[in-house]
Amino acid sequence: MQLGTSISDLRHTCVFALAVALLAGCGGGSSGTGSPGSDSSSTGSASTQVTVPNVVGDSQSAATAAITNVGLTVGTVTVQSSNTIPSGSVIAENPAAGVQASAGSPVNLTVSSGPAQSGGSTPPPPLSAANINLIFVVSDDLAYQASGDLDAQTANLTNQGLNRSLQIGAFLQQSVLGGKNVTAIYALEPMTHLQTAGNFPDLVALQTVQQFSLLNNVSLSTYAGSGPSISANSFPINVSYAPPPVSLPSGVAAPVIRCPTCQGLDFADQAGDNEALVNSIVSAGSPGFYVFSAPWEVVSSLLANINRTHALNLNPPTDYAGPNYIYAISISPTGSASLATFNSNLNPPAAYPALPSPVSSSNSCTATPFSIKVTGGTGGAVIPAGTNTNETVYIIRHAEAHPEANWDDGNYICAGQWRALDLPNALRGKINPQVVYSIDPAQVHMGTDSVSGQSNWSYVRPVLTTEPYAVANDLPYYLAASTEIDAQEPPQPATQVSNFFFTGGKFSSQSVLLSWEHLHIPTTVQALVSSYYPNGGAPKVPAWNGEDYDTIWTVTIDEKGNLTVNNNLCEGISSASLPAGCPSF
Repeated sequence: MQLGTSISDLRHTCVFALAVALLAGCGGGSSGTGSPGSDSSSTGSASTQVTVPNVVGDSQSAATAAITNVGLTVGTVTVQSSNTIPSGSVIAENPAAGVQASAGSPVNLTVSSGPAQSGGSTPPPPLSAANINLIFVVSDDLAYQASGDLDAQTANLTNQGLNRSLQIGAFLQQSVLGGKNVTAIYALEPMTHLQTAGNFPDLVALQTVQQFSLLNNVSLSTYAGSGPSISANSFPINVSYAPPPVSLPSGVAAPVIRCPTCQGLDFADQAGDNEALVNSIVSAGSPGFYVFSAPWEVVSSLLANINRTHALNLNPPTDYAGPNYIYAISISPTGSASLATFNSNLNPPAAYPALPSPVSSSNSCTATPFSIKVTGGTGGAVIPAGTNTNETVYIIRHAEAHPEANWDDGNYICAGQWRALDLPNALRGKINPQVVYSIDPAQVHMGTDSVSGQSNWSYVRPVLTTEPYAVANDLPYYLAASTEIDAQEPPQPATQVSNFFFTGGKFSSQSVLLSWEHLHIPTTVQALVSSYYPNGGAPKVPAWNGEDYDTIWTVTIDEKGNLTVNNNLCEGISSASLPAGCPSF
């Protein structure tokens, strides 16, 4: 298996910048994009007090009506298994019944999902490939979640939630699709749904279908426009932004390359762009399996709107039942429609996911070592004004992506899943970051051609490479979304990225783990090094070997602004030792 450089790696640049985005709300119950300074829990007059009604034992719909009828709002809805409370009924409410609360304030609900691992009624059969199957996977967010799946501080998955995302992949592939290949996968555009006062992008929907994507096969050429067709388990996931007139999220750079066929799901559903996406699939009339991953707010709205728009006469669910449930609208060649509900009955463990077999690791680094030291006032070096201080950035490359050289669809391959899931173990004791950054997966990556001729893809693999590490270590995860990845093409120095991460003070006294693309790591570091030499003479930063997925570049700026760059560290995972097949859960 060759794991070499993609030809598309030579055609685009990956740049970083923190997205300045709308404040999503405050506290664990917030959702949506909100507005600057808004607080979703402060609706109504604080001076008006109302009594919280008793809704324990009520259905979710009845509880919602009772709460809103007295002038309160429904806050976070968490599902939890129960051997005594029927599925769909309220187990608990917070604040408790009888408490005086400000009008407009939220009441959080815990709703029963029934007994854990309950057999229930006979599950529906797998869907038919002769129909247009619109399949909706419900991802967790802070407003609607399974108990224990999300970290309230980072709005990201916990170990339990990551386990669920891995386990649901096999259920979706076997029980819903009947082992057949998916036709297309769409996930939430992360920057359209910022959560908590920290404005964390919603990465959960993307992670929820990543394992599933690797259980499906795609054929691509090995060169743009030509070359043999090679198949691999690495199905692309669409999370890119809709074209104008739909507006981009606040602070997100305008794409250099537009990819209408890469469109994902928009939490705000601007101008009905989600419905337009689904309607285009229905109108095209091509049978197959179209999988959508998004929070309940998006899924429930889409189900209702599809039913109404196409007059399907179905009864889509109105109450949240949890992330174990998958909903499928099937439209037959004759135009008749049906709705199937699949319950995976997953009860994932709370410990970090265990790989089926251990990954071979070593502390022996194979890259040619280098070290660059720049001291202000020495050898023509001048510390640039505004340079950060006491900063460390660990830069790694995304996981394995090419079953053959120059094969690329924006995702990684099965070997990459082994690496990504083993990163918490591989990096333990080597680095200690406080925050994780990566490329906005909604930005478009130029890869190689599919059978249909598509060669642009959502660039999901850098963020997915370090998502398990962030989950395992409870770290905040941000996307560098305000600068487009094609804005500065190698070998042009990536000054925009360098300035963002290494000047202005934002990352002073910080330690950052950065997941990026290997051709653009040297150009970013070169821009930083060159900024210390206004009259020229800067040391040359080496290239990154196209076969190297293991090396870690460490960039350190001390308390005075002096700079050190080296590749002394590595993950210790050999690409050759990784299994070609995907791990199973």
